[in-house]
Amino acid sequence: MSDFTHIDAEGNARMVDVGAKAATQRTATARGTVFMAAETLQKITERGFKKGDVLAVAQLAGIMGAKRTPDLIPLCHPLALTSVDVSLTPDPARNAVDIEATCKLTGQTGVEMEALTAVSVAALTVYDMCKAVDKAMRITDIRLVHKAGGKSGEFKAE
Repeated sequence: MSDFTHIDAEGNARMVDVGAKAATQRTATARGTVFMAAETLQKITERGFKKGDVLAVAQLAGIMGAKRTPDLIPLCHPLALTSVDVSLTPDPARNAVDIEATCKLTGQTGVEMEALTAVSVAALTVYDMCKAVDKAMRITDIRLVHKAGGKSGEFKAE
């Protein structure tokens, strides 16, 4: 028997049956960072990209990404998200944009993958919009930092 919930006794992939689980309030928060050249960050904060406001577009992309998680990640359940909050914060001291996403719902399974996908898609959008001036950007440290609800209870990183 596997310890992995998405693998059956024969080693086959499976979607976990959550039908018997109680619906509870569930939240998850993920974070990540995009490091870049100082000039790139300055151009972002001054809204100097022809493609538009990088932070606003990436925020919207992150929200859309959370909603599309089951289309991107095999075996993820389609969820009726009640809230997706994505924030992008420029940090000139580190030449970085920090991204945080929190997803919420009342349901039978958690929203960790939706929060992680939101951060990932927002970071990729920053990269895509800025790659013409800075191909050396680095997307780093995408991780779950908090999760609450469900049978496993609360998790806090760091």
